[in-house]
Amino acid sequence: MEKSEIGSLSEVATQIIRARKSIYADSYTGGSLPEAVLNEILTNATWAPTHKMTEPWRFIVLTGSQLEKYGDYMVEYYKYLYEEIADADKRAAKYNYLKNYPLNAACLIGVILSKSTKVTIPEWEEIAAVSCAVQNMAISATSFELGSYWDSSGSAVEYVKSFGLEANEQSLGIFYIGYPEASALSVTKRRTAIDSKVSRFI
Repeated sequence: MEKSEIGSLSEVATQIIRARKSIYADSYTGGSLPEAVLNEILTNATWAPTHKMTEPWRFIVLTGSQLEKYGDYMVEYYKYLYEEIADADKRAAKYNYLKNYPLNAACLIGVILSKSTKVTIPEWEEIAAVSCAVQNMAISATSFELGSYWDSSGSAVEYVKSFGLEANEQSLGIFYIGYPEASALSVTKRRTAIDSKVSRFI
């Protein structure tokens, strides 16, 4: 590979990494994800670093009616938070927001930690591997100009559990993917300069 090609690749990688941001489902515009794009995102997830090649991840793809079902699930899961709102319209608005929240996503991906039963590895290393896999999905989604974010809230974790997990598995929530409004793509947050986070010793 020519030096100019390497430089070009590194520039593209840097641009995509720095363009990645969490874009939430209320900024999605609907639509479905082509199978080839979804498969590319999931395949890239599996290229994450994994100690002793345990590949401790499993994914559940949720589309179509599952988006509706998850909206209904969220209403029930969080109902207790809004039951005491005296204003019926305000209470109904909260429920409707939860019910409709997932509907504009292109798909939801249940994220599961599937701990190795053959090799003894510290759990944190397995969780780190799954986290890297999710980051690969996020970067891949960004490369397709898709919005995405990892939801680790209580309802997300519990809903994934409802699909049945093995004894060695643990739900880590839901990864959202959707087509974002153009205004949601701009990156406004900045990172702390590396000099405040990096120590150097010679």
